[in-house]
Amino acid sequence: MRTIELLLDGAADLVVRDAWRRLAEAGLPSQARHRSPTNSPHLTLAACPELTAAIRWELAGVAATLPLPVRFTGVVRFERPTSVLAWALELDAALAGLHERVWDAVVSDSPPGTLNPLHAPARWSPHITLGRTRRAGAFAGRRVAALLPAPPAPVWLTTLRSYDTGTGALEVIE
Repeated sequence: MRTIELLLDGAADLVVRDAWRRLAEAGLPSQARHRSPTNSPHLTLAACPELTAAIRWELAGVAATLPLPVRFTGVVRFERPTSVLAWALELDAALAGLHERVWDAVVSDSPPGTLNPLHAPARWSPHITLGRTRRAGAFAGRRVAALLPAPPAPVWLTTLRSYDTGTGALEVIE
C-alpha cells in the first residue's frame, strides 16, 4: 500500500515533535515512541495499492500547488480500531480542493474496494496525529490538552510524499 501525505514546514514540525515528546514524558501514547526514521509529522490524504503513472501525473500537479497555508483548530480524539489523539486542521476550500484532487486520482486508477473509505472527501477529517494506541479510550477523561504546547500558527504544508508500507521506502513527489 502507498500512502499519500503532506509534510509540515520546519517550524510546525518542531512544535508537533515537542507535543509528541510531552505526551511520551507523561507516559501517554505518543508518536515519539515510533522510532522509524520515516516517522515525521504529516497529514495523510489517501492510500492506494500502487502509484500508477496516471496517479503520479495527477500528484505532480498537486505538488506544484504547494506550499499551502493551513490552520490548526484544536485537539481531537478518534476511536477507530485505535485510539488517536491529534490536532485537527481547518478544512478550508484550498485544502478540500487539494484533497479532492488526490482522492479523484487514486479512485480513478485503483481497483474497487482497495481504498480506505475514511479518506473519501465526505468522511475525511484532516489531522496531525500526536499519539495512537490499540488501547480503547486511552485518551478519554485525561487532561492531555494541558500537556500540549500551543499549536503552531501559521502552518504550511510544504511537501507531498508517499510511503510504501511494504518496503518502508519514502518518495517525495514533485
